Amino acid sequence: MYRFLLSRQWVILTLIAVLLIPTMIELGFWQMHRYEERTARNDLVARALEAAPAPVESLTAPGKKITTRERYRTVTAKGHFDTDREVVVRRRTDSDDNIGYHVLTPFVLDDGKVMLVNRGWIPADGPSQTEFPEIPAPPRGEITVTGRLMPDETTEASGIKDLEGLPDRQVMLINSEQQAERLGARVLGGYVVLKTPEPKDDSPEPIGRPGNENAALNFAYAIQWWLFAAAVPVGWWFLVRREKREREAGEDTEPARPEPAAV
Repeated sequence: MYRFLLSRQWVILTLIAVLLIPTMIELGFWQMHRYEERTARNDLVARALEAAPAPVESLTAPGKKITTRERYRTVTAKGHFDTDREVVVRRRTDSDDNIGYHVLTPFVLDDGKVMLVNRGWIPADGPSQTEFPEIPAPPRGEITVTGRLMPDETTEASGIKDLEGLPDRQVMLINSEQQAERLGARVLGGYVVLKTPEPKDDSPEPIGRPGNENAALNFAYAIQWWLFAAAVPVGWWFLVRREKREREAGEDTEPARPEPAAV
């Protein structure tokens, strides 16, 4: 009755179905793993953003690497901006994906150490990409700033190439080790995205809070793959039954052979 399953066509179809089932199950587990990773990162970011502000030197120091638990923590520092030695970070976008610069200004602490502060985004609308752009000045004198602590940027983590031969006071990555060498100072590890004081006239444009990764999408994909895996044997059996019915129908409609005439 089911001898057609031994045909070359059906053997290939069955093998494909057998291979698809574990593949789809594994893809579902991979998506579930991604869901758990993203959920954990979202929880970690939320806890960091909700944590009480801490003095910057309680979380970082010259040469220190910022960990995932310290990332996005709100820190405070007292000192003054050194605008004479600020730089701009090339090829950065605003909330509308317009290309411009991030303004990176050294903030000199009372003890002489330097904290790198990303003051926000400005457009690249100058007469030339090689000239240093005009940048709104921060408050003068000794002030207290707050911001979100961030790890040093690297090519491996960001995908941004650290190009050489750039115009004066322009960089590709925010990296405390590079800036310590340039400034000849003790620079705290990582950098701070400025929250307060807020810039006048919203320039430089403040950098927004980090958003949540869409973990629910990975959960939906996991369920989808597992449903596909369950559908494969159902679909295979449906095709088998249809083939059987078609073959039986063909046999029923086949004309009867005439009996041989009696001699």
